Amino acid sequence: MAQEYRKREQKEIESQGQKSQAEHLLRQLTLDEKISMIHGAELFRTAPVERLGIPALAMSDGPMGVRQEFEPDAWKSIGGHDDYVTYLPCNSALAATWNRDLAKAVGKTLGREARGRGKDVILGPGVNIKRSPLCGRNFEYFSEDPFLTKELAVPYIQGVQEWDVAACVKHFAANNQETQRLWVDVKVDEKALREIYLPAFHDAVTKGGAYTIMAAYNKLQGEHCYYSDFLLNQVLRKEWGYEGVVISDWGGVHDTVKAANSSLDIEMSVTEDFDQYYMANPLKQMIAEGKVPESAVDEKVAHILMLMQRLHMLGGERKRGAYNTPEHRQAALEAARESVVLLKNKAGRLPLSPEKTKEILVVGENADMQHALGGGSAEIKALYEITPLMGIKALLGGNAKVTYVKGYCQDPQEEGEDRDVNWQEDSLEHGGGFARAQKREDAALALCRRRLREEAVARAKEFEQVIFIGGLNHFYDSEGNDRVDMRLPYEQDLLIEGLLEANPNTVVIMAGGSPVEMGKWVDKADSLIWSWYGGMEGGKALAEVIFGETNPSGKLPESFYKTHKDCSAHAWGEFAGARQVDYAEGVFVGYRYLDAYGGEPEFCFGHGLSYTSFEYERAELFLEGGKTYLGCQISNQGNRAGKETVQVYLAPMERLEGEPVQQLKGFEKVFLEAGERKTVKVEMEGYRQGMEVRVGSSSRDIRLQLSGCF
Repeated sequence: MAQEYRKREQKEIESQGQKSQAEHLLRQLTLDEKISMIHGAELFRTAPVERLGIPALAMSDGPMGVRQEFEPDAWKSIGGHDDYVTYLPCNSALAATWNRDLAKAVGKTLGREARGRGKDVILGPGVNIKRSPLCGRNFEYFSEDPFLTKELAVPYIQGVQEWDVAACVKHFAANNQETQRLWVDVKVDEKALREIYLPAFHDAVTKGGAYTIMAAYNKLQGEHCYYSDFLLNQVLRKEWGYEGVVISDWGGVHDTVKAANSSLDIEMSVTEDFDQYYMANPLKQMIAEGKVPESAVDEKVAHILMLMQRLHMLGGERKRGAYNTPEHRQAALEAARESVVLLKNKAGRLPLSPEKTKEILVVGENADMQHALGGGSAEIKALYEITPLMGIKALLGGNAKVTYVKGYCQDPQEEGEDRDVNWQEDSLEHGGGFARAQKREDAALALCRRRLREEAVARAKEFEQVIFIGGLNHFYDSEGNDRVDMRLPYEQDLLIEGLLEANPNTVVIMAGGSPVEMGKWVDKADSLIWSWYGGMEGGKALAEVIFGETNPSGKLPESFYKTHKDCSAHAWGEFAGARQVDYAEGVFVGYRYLDAYGGEPEFCFGHGLSYTSFEYERAELFLEGGKTYLGCQISNQGNRAGKETVQVYLAPMERLEGEPVQQLKGFEKVFLEAGERKTVKVEMEGYRQGMEVRVGSSSRDIRLQLSGCF
């Protein structure tokens, strides 16, 4: 406790010093100079004040890597061969690792690369809750669970900011759909807001120390988030004591007076008329007319100057970053390895033996598809990207014949749209987003798909081993659009059914940022893997899992529903409403809803298998340093080393109305050699007398239970 007090005291001393320096500079600035600092002067940059040595703030999208360079006033790439970067696994993949150390390592990689590219602010991580599996940006977010989200976001942010780069936590708040994202009004009760949608933001700024935060596009309780008094003033500034910089989402400001009088500090947008942004010349006019006090601008500039001091931009020596280093590629590989989730492995079908594999058939467009340059603002100009097909061939090393057939294909027009980097020019039209239904196929494309399918099924009969790699892509997992259902696109269900009938040994692998319907074939598949968007080393990591060089340890950070109608946002609440969405489900999001109302997921929250087995024993509760811990013994019962995530759920023994059955409140990932036994210590958040402590390998695989007493 004394150490924590000293840290708070030191932080307060530093803050006071930064304020004093900011006030000194502030007094020397003219009104025009101050206004130039609070809005974009380029698409990703504010204006400098050169006479006082105040630099511009350079920003870039994240968090899967530092985005390519664009012209200052047009969405046209200007980088040659100098802006390729390390392509990191998406946040959903990182969440599936359940590994705080990996989250820190990925954050450090991103921060160092951002600094190496001359950036001051990286626009990530996204910590919005996965309320519905249909949200197009789910792949950018961590989880349906606030505890898991914040436990990974905090070390991630700390890793980024070690490199004199500000993390920008987004999108604050209740930004859970893309449809009409600029105007949709979210109606959610304060209990749900406080328990589900705000905790990750709270810890991001209070524990992670995030230097910046991004206001969301949407409205909350009738107020746009960029000027919301409740969100920005009452909660962020007053309750949480936040002194960092609040940045608008690009094009998220709609009114000069409201923005100027709010706690928003910087307005950014997608258009080139920088002097006409709401907080540019129009603000100067409002000040001249007495509708906005100049002191409102002073407060914003003070926050920006304090940020620059924290980043050592106003004198002093900044850390020198780097990008595309071997260490960064290793971090991407390690995160990808632990993100792969083994969903099914009937009769130990996996891993395959590389020594015994002489011929193998790989089917599916995702086997040979690169995903880096897609998904909206998360697009990455990757130095390279190893596809699953490349990973498999490289691992087998020429000792096995690998035959590849596509099996299915997307619409060629989709591929062109996916690669169009100029989409952002029109991103404010039609309310900012829409729900994307699967296209009706024309006769020629339908015929092409049938031929590809028939070819793949026929070939599957000829091979002892078949691997299908399908799922989603960034036509569906993308900023600016939501899905209308969870169905697999491109007639993949027909293909998978045909492959399993032709060859029951077929290994099914799915990639994507959100679950898909599997009911037509999941019971027929002996082995099933989920692989997300795994970054530049994703194909290598997946191949290592398939052939046993890596023992899978990923766990689902979200519930995999059978259909989207099993999700509370659709069963009780509303999703993708045109101008208003009612979060009628309250706190019953994800597994909280399924547990309370008897829902059966396809695969539950926290689920993930291993090539070994783990036994849980001897649970106990104890206090240490004023905190409550769960201790238990874990032993590896198998013949290979592996990692297990011990999950702790707290359940009220006398459950009140409107209270979840259980909630994740602690976890630790542990490595065990074959036959090894370890004592695992898990800190629990929010424990109180009258709670049952449940310890397990997933939310529905509880191994030990304690009645909650010391």
